[in-house]
Amino acid sequence: MMLRTLIIEDNVNFRNTFMDALGKRFPSMVLDVAVNGAEAMEKVKSFHPDVIFMDIRLPDKSGLELTTEIKNKYPQPFIIILTQYDLPEYREAARIGLADAFLTKNALNLTTVDELIKSFDLSG
Repeated sequence: MMLRTLIIEDNVNFRNTFMDALGKRFPSMVLDVAVNGAEAMEKVKSFHPDVIFMDIRLPDKSGLELTTEIKNKYPQPFIIILTQYDLPEYREAARIGLADAFLTKNALNLTTVDELIKSFDLSG
């Protein structure tokens, strides 16, 4: 299955490392990136991702707000919130904001990503 995956992340080092790791682990995955909320909305509209990795803090908008905005307009993408901080209030905000999953960047591994993707019915 070819998954269209959008990484919304402003940290260039994390973004490039994560993108490279995803490409190696999932060679059929089609990857695209956005670095802020405005670019992300354009990419969601034109790229039609199946999966979105969303940084919780973006330069122009909260990733939590952006998740809600995307889910209200395009409910189909599986959105995984990424953050450095595993705080209960962030987890709750992600749940309320309609995120499908929540992962901390320091605990991120591709096995977990694989399990999350398999757990979500991407057939529409």
